[in-house]
Amino acid sequence: MQAFLNNFANVDTFVSVLPLLLSGLLVTVSLALVALPLSLLSGLLVALLFAVKNRVLTAVLFVLIDLCRSIPVLVLLMIIFYALPFLGLMMPPFVAVVLTLVINNTGYFGEIFRAGLASVPKHQQEAGLALGISRPRVLLFIVVPQAIRNVAAPLASNALELAKATSIASLVTMPELLRVAQVAQANVYNPTPLVAAAALYFIVLWPFSRLVARYELKTIKARY
Repeated sequence: MQAFLNNFANVDTFVSVLPLLLSGLLVTVSLALVALPLSLLSGLLVALLFAVKNRVLTAVLFVLIDLCRSIPVLVLLMIIFYALPFLGLMMPPFVAVVLTLVINNTGYFGEIFRAGLASVPKHQQEAGLALGISRPRVLLFIVVPQAIRNVAAPLASNALELAKATSIASLVTMPELLRVAQVAQANVYNPTPLVAAAALYFIVLWPFSRLVARYELKTIKARY
């Protein structure tokens, strides 16, 4: 047992690497705070474009969503960060990671929002149009708020997955939590930094995970 603690839960090692891990955690949180709202906006835009009811546009959107959801996020990051420079498109690691997360999650959020829009009864739109409200205003101020409320649980769940996916930044040597833990492990020659990083992920994300689970359960009970 002592050997296990010395290797995987060494207190002295944890204390020495904690400042480095906290700096990595700050980068991780920054990535999530930038990528999440952009992903939500792009997903909502895709869902609203479906409402245009144009066959060509709908086909293009379906292809876009399938591409976003089918390409593994690590492969997508490698293409954006390592391949695009050969085409003259170079970007900082932070921008590349955020763009990767946004592209990947646009497909998921787009489908969630589209399901939310479809769940709003049509008479809601008809009532707004009958009152002389323009169609764009009906969508933005009547339909969208109800749609978001109807799919709040899957939106929150996908937001949690996005936050965890920020660990892909280690692939482009960004000093986020996983990357700094790997560097610290190489310096101290034991896996305590990785265990500590896992603990920090848990501490930060567990409360949000429980809130998502409770809201999902509440939604299910409300339906039945």
